[in-house]
Amino acid sequence: MKHIVIIGNGISGITTARWVRKLSDHKITVISSETDHFFSRTALMYIYMGHMRYEDTKPYEDWFWDKNRIELKKTHVSKIEFKQKSLVLDTGETMAYDKLVLALGSKSNKFGWPGQDLKRVGGLYHYQDLEQMEVHSQGLKRAVIVGGGLIGIEMAEMFHARHIPVTMLVREASYWNNILPAEESEMINQHIWKNGIDLRLEVNLQEIVDDGAGNACAVVVKETDEKLDCGYVGLTAGVSPNVGWLKESGLEIGRGIKVNEYLETNMQDVYAIGDCAEQQSPAPGRRPIEAIWYTGRMMGETAAYNICDKRVKYNPGLWFNSAKFIDIEYQVYGEVPAKIRDGMTTLFWKHQDNEKSIRINYDTETKAVLGFNLFGIRYRHEVCEKWIVEKTHIEEVLTHLGMANFDPEFYKQYEQYLIDQYNRQTGSSVTLKTKRGLNKVLAFLKS
Repeated sequence: MKHIVIIGNGISGITTARWVRKLSDHKITVISSETDHFFSRTALMYIYMGHMRYEDTKPYEDWFWDKNRIELKKTHVSKIEFKQKSLVLDTGETMAYDKLVLALGSKSNKFGWPGQDLKRVGGLYHYQDLEQMEVHSQGLKRAVIVGGGLIGIEMAEMFHARHIPVTMLVREASYWNNILPAEESEMINQHIWKNGIDLRLEVNLQEIVDDGAGNACAVVVKETDEKLDCGYVGLTAGVSPNVGWLKESGLEIGRGIKVNEYLETNMQDVYAIGDCAEQQSPAPGRRPIEAIWYTGRMMGETAAYNICDKRVKYNPGLWFNSAKFIDIEYQVYGEVPAKIRDGMTTLFWKHQDNEKSIRINYDTETKAVLGFNLFGIRYRHEVCEKWIVEKTHIEEVLTHLGMANFDPEFYKQYEQYLIDQYNRQTGSSVTLKTKRGLNKVLAFLKS
């Protein structure tokens, strides 16, 4: 029996622990200094907004860990001795391992802004970030958020839910336009403004002002030299792998910890997974680092198989993601770049309410569908994936597009509008044949 030690109790680390237990009788220890138990990181915002309690975000009951013989240790690892296969904990205690999994997660980016380490300044990644937001929200008259993306809009919604005025400083010309196509990005700009959030584009943070007691009290906007009074500053300009403390350890590190296709590092019997792992040879169309919940889960399972001597290559499959921009749901499947590449044609429709849109990208020559981008309308993951993987012709997809719709039965469907748009663009005469229906979907997925 070997001792498997996992540093990090997020989705990747806990998935590894669960699968190692399914596959073996190895001793398993999970170390984290963040919380006693695994929780859903994506639900942090809902705790603050009063929709959930912390205990509601724990996917497993507290007795689950003892029952499955997974030891949880709440402490901090201060050093790793890779040659000795030993960890040094902040208590001074040492712990030996046979195989080590580094599931270290991310940290909020800081770019050397004056005042970035003051009190009342924080990101939104760890449970402690939530606690800090809660402590400083009492009597808060204004918050300033530096950065956009999904974390930025989540923090803005959190403050907005408590009627705390929010200003967002975003350096891009349009919200998240390095990821979203121009039309969708502009739609999100309008939605943020509609909800009463002060979104300022093409501006940068110059400094965070100290009130003289070590607290943030204002920010200065670089382009205008304007001083904005505030009682909290949220830093949401992305995240980066939490690996700085290992730079001199001998571990091969780029932006993250370098891993091969089996998630192995350059150190014997050491694996890296989740947000901190950097693929040396990522799959075509994929990034070396993908700080996404589902990739963390897939990495965790893959690492467990390799730890248990069942060699499996990491395969992230089709790219997908989902999120919310306040109350507009967002889904993406497959290839949907911010700017359409050569050889790709895009089909886009937007509702007049400016809160719903459908985009389908397809190969210009073969007409094979490549990706789906959806706002305010839900499509079935399995159906979209099957169409993309099987390189289904765009007109075949449009003919049966209603089958992908996953909105409740009483919701209006908008597939015909997209088909009309396609027919206008191409001069075709495609008609919608298949509408919503679970039996049709099940039959399609089995075919």
